[in-house]
Amino acid sequence: MKEGVLDEIDRKILRTLSRDGRISNQKLAEAVNLSPTPCWHRVRALEESGHISGYVAVLDQRTLGVPDTVIIEVTVDRHDDEIFQAFSDALAELPEVMEAYLLSGEYDYLIKVAVSGTEGYERFLRQKLYKLPGVRHTRSTFTLRCLKRTVSVTP
Repeated sequence: MKEGVLDEIDRKILRTLSRDGRISNQKLAEAVNLSPTPCWHRVRALEESGHISGYVAVLDQRTLGVPDTVIIEVTVDRHDDEIFQAFSDALAELPEVMEAYLLSGEYDYLIKVAVSGTEGYERFLRQKLYKLPGVRHTRSTFTLRCLKRTVSVTP
């Protein structure tokens, strides 16, 4: 891999690993038409360059008892560094939160949470989200079905 430039073999490696992060180096090499040693070196180079930032196990929400996904828009009461930091730090500690984004626009945050039905959602709101520092307003939407989900972008 040249300085930051991905060739087609690097892209094949990344696509294959994004589908199966546990694939053996031997199988990966076969999938991208390389011998194992050069494949291993390319994977290491992709890791060192930051193109691969980690490997994860994707857990199933349903089997964990939190089958419902809710998207929550949050507005905080003040726009200063102290509130943003306190809210962000507290939000990061909540296990129901799968993703959280600081936004521009009408709302300050977009949060994706996993809950168990409306009762689980109400419990999350009352016992956790509404107790975080700076929350002024929220708007929530229950998702009906996930149409696409990936852990990362595919090159």
